[in-house]
Order: sequence, then structure tokens, then C-alpha cells
Amino acid sequence: MGLFSKLGQSTDLVEGMADRLGVELADSMAKDPEAEGRKFRRAVLNCSHCGNQAGCADLQAANRHLEEAPSYCRNRDMLAHMTKS
Repeated sequence: MGLFSKLGQSTDLVEGMADRLGVELADSMAKDPEAEGRKFRRAVLNCSHCGNQAGCADLQAANRHLEEAPSYCRNRDMLAHMTKS
């Protein structure tokens, strides 16, 4: 998989996981675009290094809502913090 395909897939997975956790990424971005943009970029890069993207995609395909990110999620702590904000 090429770099841009991998980053595109990772972007979709981060957005999908945030959606299933009830995190409004657009709202966060609107509050502080520069800081939240850096946070989102870091989340996408973290995701791109995950060894279980296929499992994450399957999990998201099977669930419209999740209480928490799976234990293997490299963005679990960040997403948990955002759900409490």
C-alpha cells in the first residue's frame, strides 16, 4: 500500500472511531484549528503505524457505537480524553 493510501485509510479509521465514540472532531477543530489540527495529524500518523487496521475496520463495520476504543488502539487515550470533554 502506498503512503497516501495508508494515510487515507488511517484518516478514515480515526474519523470512524471518533464517530463511534461520540467525539465531534469538527467541533474540536472549530475551537482551536491549529492545535486540534496538529492533534488530528498525530492521531492519523499513530493509526498508520497500527498493526491491526484490518481488525479496527472490521470492528467499525460491525458497530455503530462503541463505549471505548479497543485496547490495541494507538489513539485510545486521546479519544477517551475527548469523550470526557
